[in-house]
Amino acid sequence: CGDRSISTYAGALTASLISTKVAPSVDFDHSCSDSVEYLTLNFGPFETVHRWRRLPPCDEFVGARRSKHTVVAYRDAIYVFGGDNGKNMLNDLLRFDVKDCSWCRAFTTGTPPAPRYHHSAVVYGSSMFVFGGYTGDIYSNSNLKNKNDLFEYKFATGQWTEWKVEGSLPVARSAHGATVYSDKLWIFAGYDGNARLNDMWTISLQDREHACWEEIDQSGEIPPSCCNFPVAVCRDKMFVFSGQSGAKITNNLFQFEFQGHMWTRIPTEHLLRGSPPPPQRRYGHTMVAFDRHLYVFGGAADNTLPNELHCYDVDSQTWEVIQPSHDSEMLKNVYNGTSAPEPLRTASMPSGRLFHAAAVILDAMYIFGGTVDNNVRSGEMYRFQFSCYPKCTLHEDYGKLWENRQFCDVEFILGESEERVLGHIAIVTARCQWLRKKILQARDRQRQDEGAAGGPKDMPAGNRPSGTQPLLEVSIREAEAQPFEVLMQFLYTDKIQYPRRGHVQDVLLIMDVYKLALSFKLSRLEQLCVQYIEASVDLQNVLSVCENANKLQLDQLKEHCLNFVVKESHFNQVIMTKEFEHLSTPLIVEIVRRKQQPPPRVYSDQPVDIGTSLVQDMKAYLEGSGFEFCDIILLLDGHPRPAHKAILAARSSYFEAMFRSFMPVDGQVNISIGEMVPSKQAFESMLRYIYYGDVNMPPEDSLYLFAAPYYYGFSNNRLQAYCKQNLEMNVTVENVLQILEAADKTQALDMKKHCLHIIVHQFIKVSKLPNLRSLSQLLLLDIIESLATHISDKQCAEMCSDI
Repeated sequence: CGDRSISTYAGALTASLISTKVAPSVDFDHSCSDSVEYLTLNFGPFETVHRWRRLPPCDEFVGARRSKHTVVAYRDAIYVFGGDNGKNMLNDLLRFDVKDCSWCRAFTTGTPPAPRYHHSAVVYGSSMFVFGGYTGDIYSNSNLKNKNDLFEYKFATGQWTEWKVEGSLPVARSAHGATVYSDKLWIFAGYDGNARLNDMWTISLQDREHACWEEIDQSGEIPPSCCNFPVAVCRDKMFVFSGQSGAKITNNLFQFEFQGHMWTRIPTEHLLRGSPPPPQRRYGHTMVAFDRHLYVFGGAADNTLPNELHCYDVDSQTWEVIQPSHDSEMLKNVYNGTSAPEPLRTASMPSGRLFHAAAVILDAMYIFGGTVDNNVRSGEMYRFQFSCYPKCTLHEDYGKLWENRQFCDVEFILGESEERVLGHIAIVTARCQWLRKKILQARDRQRQDEGAAGGPKDMPAGNRPSGTQPLLEVSIREAEAQPFEVLMQFLYTDKIQYPRRGHVQDVLLIMDVYKLALSFKLSRLEQLCVQYIEASVDLQNVLSVCENANKLQLDQLKEHCLNFVVKESHFNQVIMTKEFEHLSTPLIVEIVRRKQQPPPRVYSDQPVDIGTSLVQDMKAYLEGSGFEFCDIILLLDGHPRPAHKAILAARSSYFEAMFRSFMPVDGQVNISIGEMVPSKQAFESMLRYIYYGDVNMPPEDSLYLFAAPYYYGFSNNRLQAYCKQNLEMNVTVENVLQILEAADKTQALDMKKHCLHIIVHQFIKVSKLPNLRSLSQLLLLDIIESLATHISDKQCAEMCSDI
């Protein structure tokens, strides 16, 4: 449900719903006849979201190509300091104006820091602060040392000043992390010339005269000693990702809470959160924060220089790879010594690199320099346009439906104890074919019982009066309540709640869930469980997990446990435990034989079946697979459209309130947006958004649905944001007449004016469109009036002379 390549404003761009009685809230009176009067879309300059643009590189007469430098953003400019050009360390200060896209040397006075690289630079107030780094003459390999000095550069005057700080000082270092928070500079980890560090120091930047360094007493899961990593601040926390730690490079993400000085390692078991995997382990990369996201680019990852842009959502704790816009890589024809042109990709996207630097200005990231292939230093500058659209709430909305258990219509009777768990037929039958069959069988039995008792067995579910349908009872002897509830949580959210890692009881619970996933043929849940269990196996619980896997005949997990036990570093510790003494004899024999003669490794090139996602299942459900479970009829201008109450209620507070308070007796609901009835095509677009979060729609649909988030009370204005960009980007000669009709019907006056402007200026092309003849008389008169207004007196005179 990720963002497509879309648009945002670089200037002040607004889109507002003009209403006399409706506030932008989910709680309002839907009966207001004038709830939607008209909407306004003010057009302005825009940049394609997720688009890479190559900006003018740094010219040689301004400064050298470089890596291991720093960049900071101040107002409308990027400042580059230090680094190395492959032969010498640098201490020049360059300035790139992002509006003019021009380079120059920044004005400086005073004594700058000595030439250096792997230093840090941050902005506080109207100054840049440079700390530490590696100095000396790398060409002659002399006078090389790390520094712990602190310099200030004032942007207004160009003045360099060194801060002379009394008292304790951080050990001299390079390749460390630095950031500003709460008026303080924070320094973490790095390399002191002999060892990697993981200490943290801070100094107040408010008062130079009384400033002093203070070492922070850290707690929690402190990252290992490391260097060549980035840090970024988001949601009042500092984040550290990957980097070099001794001989080991990891892809761990850690967060530091400034208030309690507490570190937390964020789990990378990505499938548990239903998201793509985290980036490969790497070093020499960049990470910046924007909105609720962290963006990781470049670095050296296992002897490669990848150029994917990874994004981490701090709120949902999920990673994704950002797909660049289609115009980030353009094709041009060049002649390669032959008679035929050969397509060649231009460098609109940065190539893989390490030891580059990045900064954010407004809603864009700027990347400069770095070391590219063959150890070449780069002088390139690239711009990446962020998106800041509200996040998709599909999983959260369905998750709330599961938690509050409103509108439940099925009751599962589980195990020998016959414990009962409520659910929603629409969600369960969309996600699990095994449970779907069980529900159909139970429904057939219920209808047979109703028929025998003279009940309405042939009445469609959607036409039955509300409140008359008893809960459908479905008996499942194979499942106990606790693991079944975890499975149900997965069906609603595509993830399982992260249990306490390593705790034996939690691991055994997930093993029971895994057994159910195998029985119910839920491939995606199988993978979640396997990943959690394998990541949770440790020296304390491995024998319990192994014995339980053997008992449940979970061969894959048993194999993992056996291999874990016989590892050289584990074997002696495991066999000395009391649990080993109480292990069943056959398992002890297997472990001993496995240690004496390990089986040959079997490699499979068969792709892993990860199953279908919540989005994929709900898409198929809307498109037809869920038709036989429809229990509500939506009437669009008198035309019926079967739907599912639970899904509508989960995604819309309007439907949720209706079904809870005043559900129509005949099970039919008239659809409108205010007083306006959307087109059938726009209504289908809205249903796609409700069922599976889709925002792909023709531009004319966006006019009808622009007000829908307010009227129907969706969780946020994500749909409206997409409607807005869709209208800005995609009005063309081919669709301008359809959009004109939609704008006239929805009273979107500025969009109507915009369409008329296009029609007038492209009238020769528009006049050939077949849709022109089907326009209403009033719209044709509007076009004629616009043409008459546009034609000048001189053009009229020329036309008259021709006649």
